[in-house]
Amino acid sequence: METSIKDKTRKLLDEQTNSGKHKRRKIKDLLAKYGIATGGLSVIAAVVLICFYLLWVVLPIFKPAQVELNQEFQWSQSEVKYLGVEEYGEIAFSLNKAGQMQFIDLQTQKVISEETLESDSAMTAYSAMDLKGLLAVGFADGSFKLVSQKYQITYPNDKRKINASLEFPFGEDAFELADSAIKHINGKRWEDGLLITAITEDNELVSKLYTVEESMFDDGFSLEEDNDDSFSPNFEVKYLLATEGPDWLYLVGENGQAGVYRWRNGWKQTEQTQLLEDDATVTEAVFLLGQTSLLIGDSTGSIHQWFPVREQNNDFILTKIRDFKLADNPIEKIITEARRKGFIAADAKGQIGIFYTTSERHLKTVNFAQSVAAIAINSRSNKLLAVGANGTTDLFDVENEHPEISWSALWNHVWYESYEEPSFTWQSSASTNDFESKFSLMPLSFGTLKAAFYAMLFAVPLAIFGAIFTAYFMSPKMRGMVKPTVEIMEALPTVILGFLAGLWLAPMVEENLMGILLILILLPILTVAFGYAWHNAPQSFKNRIPDGWQAALLIPVIIVGTMFAFWLGEPLEAVMFDGNMPAWLNSIGINYDQRNSLVVGIAMGFAVIPTIFSITEDAVFSVPKHLTNGSLALGASPWQTMMRVVLPTASPGIFSALMIGFGRAVGETMIVLMATGNTPIMDMNIFEGMRTLSANIAVEMPESELGSSHYRVLFLAAFVLFLFTFMFNTIAEVVRQRLRTKYGSL
Repeated sequence: METSIKDKTRKLLDEQTNSGKHKRRKIKDLLAKYGIATGGLSVIAAVVLICFYLLWVVLPIFKPAQVELNQEFQWSQSEVKYLGVEEYGEIAFSLNKAGQMQFIDLQTQKVISEETLESDSAMTAYSAMDLKGLLAVGFADGSFKLVSQKYQITYPNDKRKINASLEFPFGEDAFELADSAIKHINGKRWEDGLLITAITEDNELVSKLYTVEESMFDDGFSLEEDNDDSFSPNFEVKYLLATEGPDWLYLVGENGQAGVYRWRNGWKQTEQTQLLEDDATVTEAVFLLGQTSLLIGDSTGSIHQWFPVREQNNDFILTKIRDFKLADNPIEKIITEARRKGFIAADAKGQIGIFYTTSERHLKTVNFAQSVAAIAINSRSNKLLAVGANGTTDLFDVENEHPEISWSALWNHVWYESYEEPSFTWQSSASTNDFESKFSLMPLSFGTLKAAFYAMLFAVPLAIFGAIFTAYFMSPKMRGMVKPTVEIMEALPTVILGFLAGLWLAPMVEENLMGILLILILLPILTVAFGYAWHNAPQSFKNRIPDGWQAALLIPVIIVGTMFAFWLGEPLEAVMFDGNMPAWLNSIGINYDQRNSLVVGIAMGFAVIPTIFSITEDAVFSVPKHLTNGSLALGASPWQTMMRVVLPTASPGIFSALMIGFGRAVGETMIVLMATGNTPIMDMNIFEGMRTLSANIAVEMPESELGSSHYRVLFLAAFVLFLFTFMFNTIAEVVRQRLRTKYGSL
């Protein structure tokens, strides 16, 4: 009988198990299980793909230069002194010792044209005057000529053809400069002026300043002498370098002597210094793009960058900034890029190195295997031409897209031209070609953390204390009104908060700065004072207020305290700060910007408060009731229970709330974009603004050129922001798990 009952029970259970209802539930459970797993894996895969995409865009900026031999042939002209390549790298131009000029098609190696500078005396010196191919050529009789190359694109029979020729924009006649042979010559041309400076065989410096006038009848120009000067340097001059304006003049001797002069209706010496140490000698000296930095090559294979630095007394001191090393052989040639702060150096053994100054990168070394007579690179920096002493010529294809980027330039101090000291600087664009992009991510990373810090400084006390009171002390009915109200704040678009912060809050804070600061001081004091008064109030009075509704009494206290702070702020500001606290701060060296970190902290704090409040309130409210009831039953007060039981139990959730809020502040874009001056500076001053990574991406990404260094560095900034949030979330999860393990036994 007993066995029969067991069999019937087992059969009944089997029927229920195999019923359609149970099967459907089982199918739903499986769908839910695998659906959730698939969704989680999809999120992880999406994050990983985003990470790899960012890396894919960023990695090319750290690639070294690529140089490949395109052609090798014999140059038809002997004793080449000067070499040039037109923009597209199709035609080369050479000038030899005899003053013969030649144009060669680099594709066919055929001579397009050949001319000789007509003069009664021999050519003794030459100088490239600008980036458009204008040359100053000096002669043994003390005269000089100005000549340039002209390239014109035509399409005969629908085929593209570049025609090359010489032109004399200031006429074919020579200009008188000195009474003896010109040994070294330097020329500079700008919009309405021209400067020619030369060293004669007698080691005398002569210079003439001209005004450039455009001809009314043709495309030519005429020169009208405006000023001249001459003097005898106190050492043998080997290199002569002058700037536009005119402004600066540098005379360099073989043993490293350097005389620095400035134009004041004539050359006035400001400094004499020594460029090299020990027994090294100067073998080459040129200007870097922009004519601010000197590149000095020496007999040890080193290249030194010097530029004038302003001292505290406003004097300029020629200062060595950085060194580069090619090999142990003397540097023979240095040429600079036409559009960037890079240069190419060649030594006596035929080693050719490609360098970039501010990123301090040695990008590539090419072995030419013989002494280099002349070297040139086109203005696009993708064709490199080298001619050896015996006429052997190599044409190289150069791929060097992002030389200005290095880890040092991104994260370390960099000493930029015209700066008084090394600095962290972000400045991605300017109005002139002489400008050098500055891509330091340090001020942007600092600004991101600064904005998040001040936002958390404002939001954390309000959100955490408010959430604890709401969850533990507030009546259920009042909690039902407060919690949804705070959470609704999270739905407010941050662009609205940024708009209000920039156009209303920032001017209001500037006009009532003393009152705002008094609010931050008085409200905590008034709140504590009200709590103390409530604690000592008669019990009969306290019984009139329903339990859990005491917080409502703080509303008039806060309103009255705020009004009192604004009322008191105006006379205090008049007495203590002459009625204008922002101006007083500026006068003592504390910069005050209208859109500053205080405004950002308040505005972003309101955006972060709902996140921290909601998670913290849920964590505190979810503490099991048997824990609090047990604590109260054992004689602990409500405050003791909260401090010793509730907060430790809820600490994992509270810490998660803080880290999620911090992550929200780090990634915030619109508020910091609209409520700050977007100035990329590194200063914790609460009265100054900042620029964050996210705001910088939003501002500059639409203006960046696709594939440019600027474009890729912005993606690197996005990757850094990604790492920030990943790091903070990882720390939060580790700490949360440890807190859960520690207090889980409660």
